[in-house]
Amino acid sequence: MAEFTIRSYGDPVLRAKGEPVREFGPALRTLGEAMLRAMRSAKGIGLAAPQVGLSLQLFVMDVRDADHPPVLDGRTCSAEDIMPLLVANAEVTVPEGEPEVCSEGCLSFPGITGDVPRVERAIVRYRDADGAPHVLECAGLLARCAQHENDHCQGVLFIDRMTGPHRLLAAAKAKKLQRATAAELKAARRKA
Repeated sequence: MAEFTIRSYGDPVLRAKGEPVREFGPALRTLGEAMLRAMRSAKGIGLAAPQVGLSLQLFVMDVRDADHPPVLDGRTCSAEDIMPLLVANAEVTVPEGEPEVCSEGCLSFPGITGDVPRVERAIVRYRDADGAPHVLECAGLLARCAQHENDHCQGVLFIDRMTGPHRLLAAAKAKKLQRATAAELKAARRKA
């Protein structure tokens, strides 16, 4: 499979809600492995399919947070046992709680970070590469990553979730990135 280029803010695919994954098996596993390579190459911990130009409800994560062991299908386990993780057709539920404000970044927004309030827990119902259903209960960084990547699959970006002051601080950089992306897309269309 060809290597992926991570799409930058301004690419319309990042604002589109992804379609559900309908085909599972070796091809999906291969797609997930290619996404993991792109994520690792960019030094990320999560990557959603829209970030590589695929409008799908699919993301990968590799989060190893020893302070918050995940619970997979009712069993507490080590992140080492389940990571990296391919998550298809996720339904993310965030229990009630006080959001914590932490700094987030995004591979589609190079050089831009901002404070994002999120509840530090999540329940993720999803299907794996073979289509088997799972329930992941997570906290801390893994919960934040699952929420962030699932947002991508819904066409929601982390700048939409930033606190007001940080959205204002990031606005000029985001606008510059958006203009650069639009120019690149326009040039690519002319070549095609």
